[in-house]
Amino acid sequence: MPQPTPVQHRLVRTPGGRIHLVEQGTGPLVLFVHGFPESWYSWRHQLPALAAAGFRAVAVDVRGYGRSSAPAAVDAYRMLDHVEDTAAVIEALGAGSAVVVGHDWGSSIAAHTALLRPDLVTAVGLLSVPYAPRGGPRPTEAFAALGGDEEFYVGYFQEPGRAEAEIEPDVRGWLAGFYAGLSADTMPRGGEGSLFFVPEGGRLRDRFPAGVLPSWLTEADLDVYAGEFERTGLTGALNRYRNVDRDWADLAPWDGAPVTQPSLFLGGTLDASTTWMSEAIEAYPTTLPGLVSCHLLEGCGHWIQQERADEVNRLLIDWLLSPAVRVG
Repeated sequence: MPQPTPVQHRLVRTPGGRIHLVEQGTGPLVLFVHGFPESWYSWRHQLPALAAAGFRAVAVDVRGYGRSSAPAAVDAYRMLDHVEDTAAVIEALGAGSAVVVGHDWGSSIAAHTALLRPDLVTAVGLLSVPYAPRGGPRPTEAFAALGGDEEFYVGYFQEPGRAEAEIEPDVRGWLAGFYAGLSADTMPRGGEGSLFFVPEGGRLRDRFPAGVLPSWLTEADLDVYAGEFERTGLTGALNRYRNVDRDWADLAPWDGAPVTQPSLFLGGTLDASTTWMSEAIEAYPTTLPGLVSCHLLEGCGHWIQQERADEVNRLLIDWLLSPAVRVG
């Protein structure tokens, strides 16, 4: 097994400005795309493992995060823009094609890059958030119907500045509570989904665990995440949520479309994403006809590649080396 090369940081040009990426290893390209509220750093356990297994592992800061460009316009964060960024990174790296692996919003970005740019994506890995094709009612209308007297978090995020006013006075504390609230060993057990709803006149953080860090997150790790968001603010990250209706309109030509490349899904049994979207997982024979490997990790929360790094690394490498994927 080859020894991994040192980590390298780079900026590459994209139509929207620049994307910061972190690269390790040589071989077939595996591109990692993070979710909210994270950064390339969420893949810190995967980069050396895949590099040691003979892959060129690359993790990006999604637009609006870290050292990547953060356009001012809210509508610059629609899914089509993220797909364009991902395609531009693959092309800038000169690989011709890539396996794209995403977590949370990154899962959706990975799936839609595979859907819209099959010429560049040979296989796709989805973590925590299942693929669900475009369809149904306008998203904000559907979200408004949830929760009764309480407000679903995606609706809470819609108004520019509102969530920022809650988060930015205490970025580190807010992140610590959010990470703990969705981690298996620290999440509240008092009622599924309660962290995702805001009581009238309240804040999202009112239901976060206080004064505890999950076992996967050290104080130094939290410093990395908090330092980035204290520098950039949260607007770029939150603007992804503010484009769900635009995405619904933009993706109308792909209504119900399957992602056909060889695929992988990994989720946690304690992650609300896998329980709320269980019907999307059940639909995989139709929506992910190329599914090679699907695993729900017992007792795992939302931050799967950090909570269960060794297990995720093994499953990723086994999938990448499987005859159906054949990128090793």
